[in-house]
Amino acid sequence: MFGERIQLKSPEQIDKMRVAGLLVGQTLEVLRSSVRAGISTAELDAIAEDNIRSGGGIPSFKGYSQPPFPASICASVNDEVVHGVPGDRVLADGDIISIDCGAIVDGWHGDAAITVAVGEVSAEAADLMRVTEESMWRGFAAARLGGKVGDISHAVESYVRSQGDFGILEDFTGHGIGTEMHQPPNVPNFGRAGRGPKLVRGLALAVEPMVTTGSKHTDELDDGWTMVTVDGSLAAHYEHTFTLTPNGAWILTALDGGETRLAELGVPFGGH
Repeated sequence: MFGERIQLKSPEQIDKMRVAGLLVGQTLEVLRSSVRAGISTAELDAIAEDNIRSGGGIPSFKGYSQPPFPASICASVNDEVVHGVPGDRVLADGDIISIDCGAIVDGWHGDAAITVAVGEVSAEAADLMRVTEESMWRGFAAARLGGKVGDISHAVESYVRSQGDFGILEDFTGHGIGTEMHQPPNVPNFGRAGRGPKLVRGLALAVEPMVTTGSKHTDELDDGWTMVTVDGSLAAHYEHTFTLTPNGAWILTALDGGETRLAELGVPFGGH
């Protein structure tokens, strides 16, 4: 099963994924600087699509699955956890918006997500964002060649649990990525270390904790995509695509490859 289902990439193919990853990372930075009170999620989507296409990429999300996803980003506001469909919703001060973005360049995918504060947000929202983002980086820090996917899952969960009473989505996970956006293996945001597929060279994974200030349970809206917390609690979502080289971790969708944050965590950087 391992050899048949999990796609391993050559170093040259990983370099191509880095190109796609950089385009995603750059697009998210453009979106981060564009988020403000008064802008609509549809306007953010148009900015993203223009940036992806002008950078030589194709939006991964547009037309994906059934029903076909209608946009280039997922824009999930406040209690919307993931897969929010951009539209005429206008952002207001105090909102938080999770933006998930994917791009295909030369047949290879990059996939990442950020949560952005709109103006001044509550202390609760700011803490949720901090915990969610840091848990993702703790996941990368736990990854080693020869280790297991569960090492990442356990590190994400352990950090979130250490920070307070948060909900961690269990029905949605990270995933393998390469010539398709979603590939085996799944990367849960909870679990035991030492379990799951082996972390080997050429494996690329999208790690994406989805955390709430309340329940881990979600409902799907009538659009067939948007997932909201059942209790109306706030949600945050962060994601990067990464791989492991013999030198260490390489965050393919981070503009600096993750070098700065990995160094802060005392983890070797595997990029170039």
